[in-house]
Amino acid sequence: MELNEQRYFIVLRRNKKGLSRGTIGRADAETTEGELIGMVYGGGGSTRSSGTVKKHDTYPLSRHQAGLLMLVCPASRRLELLGNLQLFSAICELARDDLVMVKHKKSFQPCLVKNLVQIGKKDKPGDLKVLGFELELVETENEISLKKTSPLPFFSAADILQVAPSDLNTRIPLRDAIDLGLKRKAVSLLNSLPALNSRNAKKGSVLLKKDASESIQALSHYSLEVGSMAEVLSLNGLTVYGVIRWIGVPEGKKNCWAGLELDTEATTCSDGTLGTKRYFTCEVNKALFVPLTNCKPDSRFLLIPDEMLKPLNISSATLMEDLDEDVPPVAEQDVLSHLVGRMKGIQGHFNSCYLDATLFSLFTSSIAFDRIFNRSADSEKGVSHILRRDIVNCLRRSGFVPAENVMKFREQLGCKSFASEEKDPEEFITLLLQHVLHIEPLLKIRSQGEFPQEAFMHQIIVEKNQVAAVPSVQQLLEMSFVTSDLKFEEIPSCLIVQMPRFGKKFKMFPKIIPSTDLDITDILHCSPRECFLCGHLAEYECVQCLMDRKLQPGKIKQYCSTCNTQVHNHPSRQEHTPQKLTLPDCPPEDAPVQRHQMQLFAVLCINTSHYVSFVKYGPDPRSWIFFDSMADRCGDDNKGYSVPVIRSCPEVGDFLSQSEEEISSADLSQCSEAVRRLMADSYMCLYQTTDCQQ
Repeated sequence: MELNEQRYFIVLRRNKKGLSRGTIGRADAETTEGELIGMVYGGGGSTRSSGTVKKHDTYPLSRHQAGLLMLVCPASRRLELLGNLQLFSAICELARDDLVMVKHKKSFQPCLVKNLVQIGKKDKPGDLKVLGFELELVETENEISLKKTSPLPFFSAADILQVAPSDLNTRIPLRDAIDLGLKRKAVSLLNSLPALNSRNAKKGSVLLKKDASESIQALSHYSLEVGSMAEVLSLNGLTVYGVIRWIGVPEGKKNCWAGLELDTEATTCSDGTLGTKRYFTCEVNKALFVPLTNCKPDSRFLLIPDEMLKPLNISSATLMEDLDEDVPPVAEQDVLSHLVGRMKGIQGHFNSCYLDATLFSLFTSSIAFDRIFNRSADSEKGVSHILRRDIVNCLRRSGFVPAENVMKFREQLGCKSFASEEKDPEEFITLLLQHVLHIEPLLKIRSQGEFPQEAFMHQIIVEKNQVAAVPSVQQLLEMSFVTSDLKFEEIPSCLIVQMPRFGKKFKMFPKIIPSTDLDITDILHCSPRECFLCGHLAEYECVQCLMDRKLQPGKIKQYCSTCNTQVHNHPSRQEHTPQKLTLPDCPPEDAPVQRHQMQLFAVLCINTSHYVSFVKYGPDPRSWIFFDSMADRCGDDNKGYSVPVIRSCPEVGDFLSQSEEEISSADLSQCSEAVRRLMADSYMCLYQTTDCQQ
């Protein structure tokens, strides 16, 4: 079927025809099988070859958009630009004398748009015009210099980092439909300014620059103020992000400076002081002071009125990759650069923190729950497909999941209250795994020797006097199992442990130590165990010995036949009734007992009805990150949106590397906020076997 008009496209996924991602083409016809037939363009916009491509592997473009993207190299960078649809749309609508910000000679420069230019030789029939921008540098000093400067190079659409708000710019977009015939070497000016006569040229230049300077000041006032999110190019060439906490002229300076609280620590930064004077207060090594002109609005936000307070468009996060293929967790060495920062993680919206924190905990670093996609009967469509494509793959690929993706997922859970009301993580997990995805329960637990029962998580039930004042998850789990006469029927691939709490407010223990390694050997049914005293193969277990003050109270007691007789000959234990253990056939008597351990990979925390999570993202003990889906907010409750934040917190690993005695006696008031929250607010601890690590 021939198309009535030319339709352009960009390839999103590499296909069997050999077309690379980012390739631009023109569709002339579409088959009934959903394939586009047409031409693809090479360098300079000339047609390279004809071919076919599946329509769902492409994204449609206008001729103007295609021409602007042709100048962007490499091709993968075109998808990065297209991924920010708001910015790219603003670039496509640029008008003459619009104010933009570009990166030029390692610094950010305000410029005025002068012309839309065609790069390369005059096009032949069927060729695509390669379009760029002619820009003019704007002087920002108080005294505007009329000294001639060397002309700027032509800029591609990808060189433009920010577009001034529309109320600061004119609204007559440049388009490639008019060619005035003004030629340069290998360049055509597709739109040009009216010529200024020699008498008024100098005066006109001054007025133009003065107007632009005023616009820059208006733009700075509009976009950068206390509370604004900004970025600064550091001396080593890295971009750092933070929130402006103070603006003014510091002592000893003449120009306006900004004080930023950075997302991450830097050894050269302070706690809010500059020189001997304090301008604001923040954590040590996070306060950076720079001239305000060195700051620019956070490039992860586009500052356009009526648009800047809207959550990011779903398609902006899904254009860049093939979302249907499985994506592994981010490699440990890439987490800090890929995940840490503002507008990272899963964006919260409308009572979603319980769901955001749970999903982040389950899928960021572990593959234990990836089996959901393989076992679920819903794997090809519906909820499982949305979960994999729009949340898990999106999080692992781009490091950010917009709120729209999450809301789409919530609306498919089969219960309207999950799309609007605040829920508990265990309620969400049960609904997702059991009633929506219909997967097998994670746990098989045998109670009092009866047939094993299945569950998705385990709620710890203990008496406060049965464990230490600051118990570990290891102690709590063992006590919960032994006192209830429970055993794991088999080693679970993943274990979700709920801390002993009553509701969201009452905590049985003010602090709980999240054991980084959980040994489940002694709570496994039909598994060899060591004698508590001599280390030989155990044959008996005694619940009454559990709290014996002379035998390490709180430790599980199992004995070999000899030690069992000796221990229970004591007058205080003669009334005990040790139980015979169920052992595998022909257990090795002298061989060492294999220990079965699980590793902590996430901790879900709650404080004042707000859920956050800590995730261990690699084998290094210090590889910990903190996630809050609603850490900040941009705008008001009606038009604003939540700002999710991921922070690196290696101090958590340092703290947990201490002995339990040292952790128990630690003064949390002297610890970092991350350590305090982890110890005091733990709600669920998530463990996995070693084969589930990335």
